[in-house]
Amino acid sequence: MKLTVIGHWGGFPKVGEASSGYLLEHEGFKLLLDCGSAVLSQLQFYLKPTELDAVIISHYHPDHVADIGVLQHALIIGKYTEGFSGNLPIYGHEEDQAGFTALTYKNLTTGVVYKGDQSLHIGPFQMEFIKTVHPVPCYAMRIQAGSKTLIYTADTAYFPELANFAQEADLLLCESNYYKDMKKSAVNHMTSDQAGQLAQSANAKKLLLTHLPHFGDYEQLISEAKEEYSGDIILASSGLTVTI
Repeated sequence: MKLTVIGHWGGFPKVGEASSGYLLEHEGFKLLLDCGSAVLSQLQFYLKPTELDAVIISHYHPDHVADIGVLQHALIIGKYTEGFSGNLPIYGHEEDQAGFTALTYKNLTTGVVYKGDQSLHIGPFQMEFIKTVHPVPCYAMRIQAGSKTLIYTADTAYFPELANFAQEADLLLCESNYYKDMKKSAVNHMTSDQAGQLAQSANAKKLLLTHLPHFGDYEQLISEAKEEYSGDIILASSGLTVTI
């Protein structure tokens, strides 16, 4: 599997960048994990929107879903400029009916329901889910292809069951929306040291910190995660690629 960070900011994108969006590729299949603000602009550095095979959405907060409508418009324009004739599946839960309904657009995209208690196959990827601790229904994902495993936490506060879900991950793509000393503020999100704690408890081989805050010294996020985790730590950045 190859993971490319399309966007990694929490809440809103920094200038010229994007909020949550990650391109996962394996055996020629192209899956977009979340589609937040400005993801479509950044995605086009790597492929055309019409080249996507599927999209999956963790939850319906704007920083994870704002560019779904933009993607749909790109496909309708692609219909006339490139002869695009496909129908892109966009996977999401239906615990927010309005959010799920918006995934379907004309004959260009179709919302497909995933259930938190059921496994799912999308192309070469086998996926499992666990509901996270967040103000709206949100699901972390365990994604396997061949012998490799990617865990995407999406948005969540720390909870012990997540470590069991993430056991032996080859890559833990983990939110780190706050610094260690901000636990009182970190409701429904994780701090840097909690991300490290999760990686250590899960025996993850590598930790990639994402959903980053808009302030502070980002190297501090790494050093605080290292207090809890003895493995490799990477800080997300636009265009970063990791082979799993």
